[in-house]
Formats: sequence, C-alpha cells, structure tokens
Amino acid sequence: MAQSVVIVGAGITGSLLAWRLAKRGCAVTILEGRHVGAGSSSRTAAGIRQQFSTPATVRGMRFSVDFYRRFPQLVGGADVPIVQNGYLFLYDREESWGAAQRRVHMQKAAGLQEVEALPVEELRTLFPWVDPLTVLGASYCPTDGFLHPAVVYTEAISAALRLGATLVQQAPVQGVRKQGDHIQAMITPKGDFAADIFVDATNAWSPRLGRVLQATELPILALKRYLWLLERGPSMSPEALLGLPLTIAPSGAYCRPENADRLLMGWAHDATPEADFSYEDQDRIEPAFSHRTGTETAAFETWATLAEVVPAFAEFPGIVATTSGYYGSTPDHNPFLDYDPLVPNLLRLSGFSGHGAMFGPFTALVGDALVQAGASIPHVEVLGEDIQLAPFAIGRDFSGAEQLVI
Repeated sequence: MAQSVVIVGAGITGSLLAWRLAKRGCAVTILEGRHVGAGSSSRTAAGIRQQFSTPATVRGMRFSVDFYRRFPQLVGGADVPIVQNGYLFLYDREESWGAAQRRVHMQKAAGLQEVEALPVEELRTLFPWVDPLTVLGASYCPTDGFLHPAVVYTEAISAALRLGATLVQQAPVQGVRKQGDHIQAMITPKGDFAADIFVDATNAWSPRLGRVLQATELPILALKRYLWLLERGPSMSPEALLGLPLTIAPSGAYCRPENADRLLMGWAHDATPEADFSYEDQDRIEPAFSHRTGTETAAFETWATLAEVVPAFAEFPGIVATTSGYYGSTPDHNPFLDYDPLVPNLLRLSGFSGHGAMFGPFTALVGDALVQAGASIPHVEVLGEDIQLAPFAIGRDFSGAEQLVI
C-alpha cells in the first residue's frame, strides 16, 4: 500500500519532496501557511555550489547540480533553473589560502574534478576584473552558479499536483492529534489532515512548528539576512556583468549578476535570533541595512568591500533596492535530515543555514529514502556512491562544521 505523507511547507524543499513522493505513488498533501514560495525560498540569493567542506556535502551538491541541469526533463516546464556561471572564492591570507587548497584536494577526491585552486597569476588571466594586488589566490568551480527559485518551486508543485498530490494553502498548523508519541493528524483552519508520515519542511519556522507538534527542540535560529541590488555602470559591459561568477570577497561579502544591468550583493552579519518573526517581518528593513538611510549602512559597506577586489564596481552609480529574509541556521551550518527522536513518524528537513535552495534535490532524495524506510538510515546512494547521513542527524555533536558559509 502506498504511504500517505503530509508535508508542511511549500518552498523548494517541500515542493521537490512532494514531487518525488507523488511520482513514487505516495498519497501526498502539502500544507502551506500562506502561499507557495511565501517563505525564504523566494528571498534567497539562490547560489548553488559544490565547493563544500565535507565530502558528503560535495557529493550531495554534485547530485543537485546535475538534477537542476536536467530539471525540465525530470520535473517539467520549459526553463532550466540553474545558471552555471561558477563560484569564485577569493583569499587574501596565507592561512585561508592554504586551507582552500586543501579543500580543493578533498573536493576533487569527492568527485568534483572541475574545481581548481588558482594562484594569483592564473586568477589574473581568467578573471582580469579582479584586482590581483588584493588577493593571494582563489578556488573556482565553473559548474557552480545560481538558481531561479520560482522556477523550481512553481514547476515542482505543478508536477506534484499532476501526479495526484493535494496542495492546501492558507493552512498554518495550529495543533496536532497524537496517539502515544505518533502524530495521527495535523490541525489547520482548513481541516485536519491525517497521514502515516509527517514532514517538517519549514526551515526557519521549524522551531515553532516543533513546539506545536510536541517534538524535539532543534537548535535552529531564525537570522535576518539582507540582499542589495547595485545598478551597473559603464565600467563594465552588460555582457561582462551577466557572465560574472558568484564571487566571494575575502571579507565574506559576495555578489552575482541578477541580470545584465544589476548586481546582487550580500554579506552575512551578526544578527539577533528572532524566534517569533512573522511573514511580514521578512520585508521589514532595519535602517542600518537599508540603502535609503545614508551611506553609513551595511548596504554601502558591502558595496565598498566588493569594490576593493573588483574596482569596476566602485564606478557603478548606486544601490537601487534592499530585500531581506531569514536563514534557519544551525550550530554547524548543516541541516537536519532525520526523524524526530520524540515523534517517530515526524521527519525533520530543516536548518539549511542559507543552503536550502541548493540542497533541494539532495534533500528530496534523502527525504524519499527516509519515508520509504520509515526510520533513520545510515546512508543513501547518490551518483553510485553511499553518502553517510551522520553529518545531518539530529543529536550530532556539531564538530564537523561547514567552513564555507556566506
């Protein structure tokens, strides 16, 4: 008998898992508190990279990149959601440059053959717009890039519905019916929804959903993150801007083309966790981060630090927009992909720390395997290799922290 599954959250994680489960014949219901893509999936820089610090994640992201390249054939729609401009990490200290070279060696061993460690001489040849006096070297992978998130969740939900899944929007989970430690049904304003297995795909919303479900308290913090759009100037042609890789300065500030005339910029910052933020808070721009409240803000600081390594940016005319959303961050910046210890039929797929869009296909693969098993499993097969799931288990010790967080 096909399993019945209720998924909470209709972003990239929930929509791709719904499609995969429905394709396998499961009876799938997706519950969404607002509307499809209302959360962080629609507010992300949407980078996708295979340059990670652990072999398991490198292999998982190789799978994700391959999946997104073949998205129209696998899921549907006319558009390929991945733009493979590459990822370029820049380094200006001997310590960080040495660590980058060691990571590249590990990444190649994990199957990412196209990644390279570029000494400054090679960097100058490949990327002449980088100021070579400001860096010692870079790591570069040309098959990395960024995504169009709306294509992913819109087409995945549509594909799931074609396969028989049910989508219920404006249906926040308000309570739960349980028998012993198992969930029987989730209670929403649109009715009660019973299933064999329930999935938390709410990311930054996961802690509050966990409280409603009487589940394990996961160490996921909702942290505000900002993005800015910088208008292109004559110092760089539309074609040059459009071809830029997603570039990460030594400071951690990053940028990528939004289109031929605008550069998207971001930079992680210290933030106070917001346990009870609302959907509307996603659009709340604090003055210290707005491009409209003077030049002594994070917006202009980000622009300035990027212009140090790419001097052409200094001649761009100005920032034209500020947007924001929330990361669901964990202590080691790796997600939880595991069953809840207190609620055996609750699967937690949350805490992506800004990596939810790129993890989407891998998360759906792992989620499907976990649904089929009905319990925690040690590994999944990806691209012909076993990937250990211990780095994503609930209750891990957080010692294997992801080092490349932007």
